[in-house]
Amino acid sequence: MSTPQTKVPAGTWKLDPVHSAVGFEVDYLAGTFRGQFTDIDVQLDIEVNGAAIEGTARVASVDVKDENLAAHLQSPDFFDAERHPELRFLAREIDLDGDTVVAPGEITIKGVTKPVEVTGTLSEPITDAWGGERLGLALSATVDRTEFGLNWNTPLPTGDQALSNEVTIVAELQLVKAA
Repeated sequence: MSTPQTKVPAGTWKLDPVHSAVGFEVDYLAGTFRGQFTDIDVQLDIEVNGAAIEGTARVASVDVKDENLAAHLQSPDFFDAERHPELRFLAREIDLDGDTVVAPGEITIKGVTKPVEVTGTLSEPITDAWGGERLGLALSATVDRTEFGLNWNTPLPTGDQALSNEVTIVAELQLVKAA
């Protein structure tokens, strides 16, 4: 673990799932397609000598604006939810410099684990209306979906592909300090 340079107190910070989201953005046809996972879990551990984060998303919880598309995303063409029910991210050495976060780690999608660097921002903790300590964490990373076996595509009349291989994963998280 790297030494955190942050005003966030040491301890375990657990996800507030109601006020958090993990999603994805990918260029599709003439714009950007977005979706999210509604069943997520994240834990941030900050110690005097370092910080680590682990997060998961249940593939079956993928949320898009069409139930047929959601089923397609859960199929073997994409995430293969039956054989690979969970996406996972783990970073054991987070660099926390003020409000900047750099988290080199590993992401597992469809059973394939690859290195990825997640970057973002971390808010200073606040005391919420119920006396708990809370902080915000905004993260993103870009991956090539084909490196994980998500290869579905369809050609356009121009010969270009309808769906980009580059996908941005975005997380807007609120974390509460565990008692």
